[in-house]
Amino acid sequence: MTELVPIHFYDETIEVRFDEPPVREKAPHCPNAFVWNDTTYPITAALSEWSDFTRRGRMANNMRPAHAATAATRGSLNVGRYYFRVQVANGQIFDIYYDRAMKSVDDRKGQWVLYRELEQHESTAG
Repeated sequence: MTELVPIHFYDETIEVRFDEPPVREKAPHCPNAFVWNDTTYPITAALSEWSDFTRRGRMANNMRPAHAATAATRGSLNVGRYYFRVQVANGQIFDIYYDRAMKSVDDRKGQWVLYRELEQHESTAG
């Protein structure tokens, strides 16, 4: 049995490309490619996707418990990340995510981040 194991952590901002832009910018679908260090990586397969609406930092305690429980399942303004595990044309596997947090009042869009690279390893468990 094979499993995916992280081999590099990057946490670097990337630019993404869509054949069709997302209907809702703050809730995007998987992009078709990303650009990192002046290289374009065409995405050939979306292997999985998930979201995390955990409130972090000073945002963690600024809601009533009932509202925080709802926000944890569907997000709230500028809170949350959409993760995508993708395979690119050369076979590499990456986790990328869209962070909904705005950078500043003048730049309200979130940002895309190359989180880590993964590699298939044979599992010895079992």
